[in-house]
Amino acid sequence: MMHVIARVTSLKILGATFTDKLSVLHVDDVISSSARSMYAISVLRSHGMSVSALQQVFREVVISKLTYAAPAWWGFTTSTDRQRIDAVLRRANKSGLWTSAAPSDFPTFETLCSSADDELFTKTFAFSNHILHAFLPPLSTASQCYSLRRRTHSFQLPGHSTHLSDRNFLTRMLYKKCY
Repeated sequence: MMHVIARVTSLKILGATFTDKLSVLHVDDVISSSARSMYAISVLRSHGMSVSALQQVFREVVISKLTYAAPAWWGFTTSTDRQRIDAVLRRANKSGLWTSAAPSDFPTFETLCSSADDELFTKTFAFSNHILHAFLPPLSTASQCYSLRRRTHSFQLPGHSTHLSDRNFLTRMLYKKCY
């Protein structure tokens, strides 16, 4: 008996959907899910729920969906994907769900992802038992031999191999703020 293995063009890994070209279908899923959640929140508003409770529901449901596993997929998004996600946040800001700041001051999705990246990277190199710690490059010998200005980390910078590897979380974080 011969089993045929079907070729697929996308794969869902821990809730994030990637295509065979390593683009992110996850953004489409998250935006449509966020739209449904925003509609549910508007129904709650029409039934008299307080603004502070609505804001909390928005943060716990929509922002959680948007930022789930963001360090893994954020680097693979296009500028169009990023604009679409920011449009969701702008809509929420207009309706008073996202923040009470002026429309020009509210945090973008890139800001949220950047802070999530920083937090994960700090934990990765601070805790030797962190699952990603084993993937960090060795410490730089130049920082031990020379009096160099402080960097955010003291690891060797990996060489440039491919455009896709540049989008990898660890590679992005090792090069972030290194100059």
